[in-house]
Amino acid sequence: MTQEPVVSVNNLNHYYGKGSLKRQILVDINLVINPGEIVIMTGPSGSGKTTLLSLIGGLRSVQQGSLKFLGIELFGAGQAELVQIRRNIGFIFQAHNLLGFLSARQNVQMAVELQDTISPADAISKSKNMLEVVGLGKSIDCYPDNLSGGQKQRIAIARALVNHPSLVLADEPTAALDKQSGRDVVELMQKLAKEQRTSILLVTHDNRILDIADHIVEMEDGCLVHDSQREIINHASEVRNNHSYSL
Repeated sequence: MTQEPVVSVNNLNHYYGKGSLKRQILVDINLVINPGEIVIMTGPSGSGKTTLLSLIGGLRSVQQGSLKFLGIELFGAGQAELVQIRRNIGFIFQAHNLLGFLSARQNVQMAVELQDTISPADAISKSKNMLEVVGLGKSIDCYPDNLSGGQKQRIAIARALVNHPSLVLADEPTAALDKQSGRDVVELMQKLAKEQRTSILLVTHDNRILDIADHIVEMEDGCLVHDSQREIINHASEVRNNHSYSL
């Protein structure tokens, strides 16, 4: 029996602006992410990577085409539905997005407490356990300003994975780290993703970490121009010529 994809994107288009200022940002995107799969997305700045990530994460509304998360169609979804979708997704960013006035445990605990059915005691226990898993068992009560960049990113990973989400979206998670710290972080993400059967979509310019991917997709000028799991490649120039809005 074939498992349902975590993410299924079909003929997705997205635009910024209106009228004469309308500009197409994404052009006929087709992408499938399966359970437990690590997909790395590459491409130059301005190619549409972050816009696609935000649509998959329910941070923007789908304008045209189909985008399904665990079989749920996001096109036409209301804000309440998008909030529920986001509860099943973990987010990791380059800048960590940690709250400096909260300890490592409290930063992770905030994510746990989004689950309505968990008690405060269980939330604390779950947060501590997750920090131990990512190698920060001795830094549970430390504040972000007293930790290294790699340690901060480990807190972000713990926060993203503590609720065992179906999908983690990571936007340049190694950009602010040195070579060894970046390698440690992505290997940790890879290990935890496989253990939890969590899918990861990771946007990066860091060619040194491409080897962790199950498959790699490349964006260019709003088009998905290469997918290592698909034989058919749509070149950006060919796709653009069929659309009325220039990129």
